[in-house]
Amino acid sequence: MTIKKLLIANRGEIAVRINRAARELGIATVQVYSKADKDSLAVRLADEAVDIGPPQASKSYLNQAAILAAAQSSGADAIHPGYGFLAENAEFAAAVEAAGLIFVGPTAQSIRLMGDKVAARKAAASAGVPTVPGSEGRLESADAAFALVERTGFPVMIKAAAGGGGRGIRIARSAEEFHHLMPQAQAEALAAFGDGGLYVEKLVEGARHIEVQVLGDGRDVIHCFERECSLQRRRQKVWEEAPSPSLTQAVREKLCASAVALARAVNYRGAGTLEYLYDERTGEFYFLEMNTRIQVEHPVTEMITGIDLVREMIRIAGGEPLRIRQDEVRVSGHSIEVRINAEDPARNFLPNPGTVSALSLPGGDGVRFDSMLYQGYTVPPFYDSLLGKLIVHDRDRPSAIGKLERALAGLGVEGISTTKPLHQALARDADVQAGRFHTAWLEPWLEAHAASLAMTSPPPSAKVTP
Repeated sequence: MTIKKLLIANRGEIAVRINRAARELGIATVQVYSKADKDSLAVRLADEAVDIGPPQASKSYLNQAAILAAAQSSGADAIHPGYGFLAENAEFAAAVEAAGLIFVGPTAQSIRLMGDKVAARKAAASAGVPTVPGSEGRLESADAAFALVERTGFPVMIKAAAGGGGRGIRIARSAEEFHHLMPQAQAEALAAFGDGGLYVEKLVEGARHIEVQVLGDGRDVIHCFERECSLQRRRQKVWEEAPSPSLTQAVREKLCASAVALARAVNYRGAGTLEYLYDERTGEFYFLEMNTRIQVEHPVTEMITGIDLVREMIRIAGGEPLRIRQDEVRVSGHSIEVRINAEDPARNFLPNPGTVSALSLPGGDGVRFDSMLYQGYTVPPFYDSLLGKLIVHDRDRPSAIGKLERALAGLGVEGISTTKPLHQALARDADVQAGRFHTAWLEPWLEAHAASLAMTSPPPSAKVTP
């Protein structure tokens, strides 16, 4: 079942990343693209490219029929969904396999089970993995939800059962807030995911966001240690690192063992990530959800372990067993990734698509820039604002932060505003350098530093000198 030709059903930097991994394995690539992406780097790098529709994602990257038709017409025998779009769509995974093609990822059954947060919580409890106190199942009515909240106490999080990316979440600190926010959360969940089901869980304040990378072949599972993802704006990650600066070795071992236990319980295949809240005050951790795909932040794990996760998931999808034993996975040094978005930190992170008039990239040992950029490329306004990810690796965390500062100084993107000034300010911050932060830390920090960010953010047309 070796893969010979891989269709990449995504765009941007992850499409470029998948293309390079496939080419290193000797696999030909087919890149699908919308009309807005016809000049993208992913299209330029692929062996073949197929137009699948207009710029709107609903008519192109989310058009299952168009993607399957592109695979069949090009002779591809496998499809890699990347992240976002159809990556965690169980129906698409099933349709790919029904068409006689290989889906590079878990089975439709695993996606369906772990993609529903309530079902995932139940699976975690069955595997002995701790979960945040909350509802055992979906809560279809406000009355049932409030009866539960009266038992758990405030504050609580109201969350979409089928949600992700911070959508459909509300925090209630009183009964009055709860009754006001519950219908809002339900309406947003229905609009965003076509599913108004909700669940409620206790809010763990001041928690860290820790996730564990796993690899499985449907029979066995290993972990590749954890990542710290606590620096978030509006529940969207902006800075990730590995290993976590907040875990003791004893907690790390328990956390990673719990992730393996849960992934094994669902016979997981491919690369996946289990997300947790960690209460640093008590040393307790709680399972949140599983992402049944490759993550944006996977490079930091690759840098500290030397494992190419994208290549491994392609190999596994092609029928190869896990070729890495758990005792062979070792952590070396420290890695940090920052997301470079086409957003203006000085204007409340306003999206800033446009043409990259000049581009200069940092280099040197332990510096990596995964991106979709080239000089003259016009960033379209239709999609996520992520341009690329700057990743550094060094012997320890202080050295990695120092290397990140130097790499950011060497990154020049002219013609559009980016989040580079934000990351430069974070790298210089004493609390960040000491690892003193949590999931609610960044937004108050941004308010306090708005003026200084405005001073350091050049206008889009200004020359950025590396």
